[in-house]
Amino acid sequence: MKVLLVGSGGREHALAAALRDGGSASEIFAAPGNAGIAKIADVVPISAASVIELADFAQRVGVGITVIGPELPLTLGIVDEFQKRRLPIFGPTRLATEIEASKVFSKELCRRVGIPTAHAWICSSRVEAERALAELGFPAVIKADGLAAGKGVMVVATPDEARVALGLFFDEKVFGTAADRVLVEEFLEGEEASFLALCDGKTALALPTAKDYKKVFDGDRGPNTGGMGAHSPAGVLGGEQAAAVLRDIVHPVLSMMAQDHRAFSGVLYVGLMLTASGMKVLEFNARFGDPETEAILPRLNSDITPVLAACAEGNLAGRELSWKPEACVAVVLTSAGYPGSYQTGFPIEGLEETETMPGVTVYHAGTAFRDGAIVTSGGRVLVVSGRGANLSEASERAYAAADRIRFEGKSFRRDIGARFLGH
Repeated sequence: MKVLLVGSGGREHALAAALRDGGSASEIFAAPGNAGIAKIADVVPISAASVIELADFAQRVGVGITVIGPELPLTLGIVDEFQKRRLPIFGPTRLATEIEASKVFSKELCRRVGIPTAHAWICSSRVEAERALAELGFPAVIKADGLAAGKGVMVVATPDEARVALGLFFDEKVFGTAADRVLVEEFLEGEEASFLALCDGKTALALPTAKDYKKVFDGDRGPNTGGMGAHSPAGVLGGEQAAAVLRDIVHPVLSMMAQDHRAFSGVLYVGLMLTASGMKVLEFNARFGDPETEAILPRLNSDITPVLAACAEGNLAGRELSWKPEACVAVVLTSAGYPGSYQTGFPIEGLEETETMPGVTVYHAGTAFRDGAIVTSGGRVLVVSGRGANLSEASERAYAAADRIRFEGKSFRRDIGARFLGH
């Protein structure tokens, strides 16, 4: 089966590797791909946002299944366009993608389904947000309603911090139209975990749990990023709790979405907070998490291609995936200055050394070819994944490989999974 993979990050590199290793993908095309994906797939110079061009390409070459990585083409209706042409595609429609594209929508969905989540106020102006904060108190969380590359969330602990944050949202408009509305939410304390499930509109197949680390600095300090690392298993979500997420959150959400004529097919990502008063939903995403995917898929021990195709066809029931009895730690290497301004174009050295290290895979996230060399081209540059019998061994391998890779301004967290070592 010919497969078209849409996207250019570390998540897409991990997906490309899983598609290749499964064996049933006869040929893999990646649009637009990156320097690492180019070693696995035929890179096609089409932007992930070019919906019509991607559909034309899939139609022309006879693609058997198209797999969408990032959220942007989903919000632009790529699935709707492919379905209109009867082209098989893995991912949710534009209406179903609103579960991620609008935090207001997902908050209302939780309320309708009866899913525990943080109390929130929906605000369309700075004045409304200030009133909500006055009623809620501190600490509080301010979230842009729309997509902001994983960065449109700010925790404020004092009135002064709130004033600065609201200035960014409403006055400076650093998140653009994504912050035309904001949620002012209660601050939840506890452990975060990520739960992903493959869905066909009515049936769901859970993937192994993961834990993501969003703050840029060790000790969960600094601004939010798109993700600085992850590990699988999550270490904080047991088997009974995972079963409860599938039963009490995923399946009711699928049922309500179908009832609303927004049947959800693709990956449903549930961001969870495990609080003293129980499990609560922080957010939903409509696609594979990044970098959770780089911590989950290295554990895959079966062919994912037919399962993704089954989701697209609506016949996921009875399908299974097998997983290696291992742990995986994924460490993100970033450009200096990320998630703020940063420079690119620096040569990357040491990649060949890491290819021979046992249990190690390096996924390219922001790389490009220049004058015969691989150079940095983004904020998140590489994701180094280490597998092992437990999180300690996986961490040791991941960090040993991370230390061997060299490029100017390389930065990364040293504490991904540190609290769970020995599990």
